[in-house]
Amino acid sequence: MSNVGSAVSDINGSSENVAHASSVDAEPVSGKVRARLKRAKQKAADAQVIVIETGRKSARAANDYAHDRPWTTAGVALGVGVLIGLLIGRK
Repeated sequence: MSNVGSAVSDINGSSENVAHASSVDAEPVSGKVRARLKRAKQKAADAQVIVIETGRKSARAANDYAHDRPWTTAGVALGVGVLIGLLIGRK
């Protein structure tokens, strides 16, 4: 979210610089840009909430699976570890 905030700040600063450099009154344009930036920031925040909730649900499901089937989980982890080891060991 901090990246979105810094992008909004950068664009706000750029729009003010354009307004000062332009001979045309840029206040209506600047207002439109700020309104769109506000909507974009809100959509990014909404998407962030959705991603966090989906991640939490996935983590809970994985945790439940690992607790319900510990030997299966250990076997799969062992198999993946061996596969990665073989791939790294090949030179």
